[in-house]
Amino acid sequence: MKKAIMGRKLGMTQVFDEDGRVIPVTVIEAEPNVVVQKKTIETDGYNAIKVGYGDVREKLVNKPHRGQFEKAGLKLRRYLKEFRLDDVTGYEVGSEIKADIFSAGERVDVIGTSKGKGYQGVIKRWNANRGPETHGSKYHRAVGSMGASSFPSRTFKNKKMPGHMGNVRTTIQNLEVVRVDADRNIILVKGGVPGPKKGLVVIRDSVKA
Repeated sequence: MKKAIMGRKLGMTQVFDEDGRVIPVTVIEAEPNVVVQKKTIETDGYNAIKVGYGDVREKLVNKPHRGQFEKAGLKLRRYLKEFRLDDVTGYEVGSEIKADIFSAGERVDVIGTSKGKGYQGVIKRWNANRGPETHGSKYHRAVGSMGASSFPSRTFKNKKMPGHMGNVRTTIQNLEVVRVDADRNIILVKGGVPGPKKGLVVIRDSVKA
């Protein structure tokens, strides 16, 4: 990829385009990301930059995390992430990546952590059908058949069953950047993106565009 930035999802709103049409957008606050480390093919075998984002108290940072910032001589940041880029010549340790690296009309992929739903049954988790409500069946929201009892006498792997739902890394691809407010570090992306309000998201170039 050519560029990427970390940000925080603030919520959704709507804006009007030049033709007066309403566009639903997600508001992402992308405060300046600071480059903590620069990796090149000569030194590490690949091109990448390690980026820090978000304020944090010193007592909340462990030693390995703190050591990377101390080595670079930079202020501590809450999140630390590595972006593999095609070219890193324009970046140096301490330089900032701001919201204006993206512009209106560009296509991006947005990565976040989906909302956690806890332990859920097959109807909510896998959209399974429920049983009949009449004639005393007593079968309404149960899992249903697990397979034949005689052969093979077991449940196959990947059977859709109750379990933990949500709270996983999720990517929404090929979204459009509607507007960028560089002064307020705001990026408006058309449509919804994963995660709750104030959740961490990563905006990067779309792999499909």
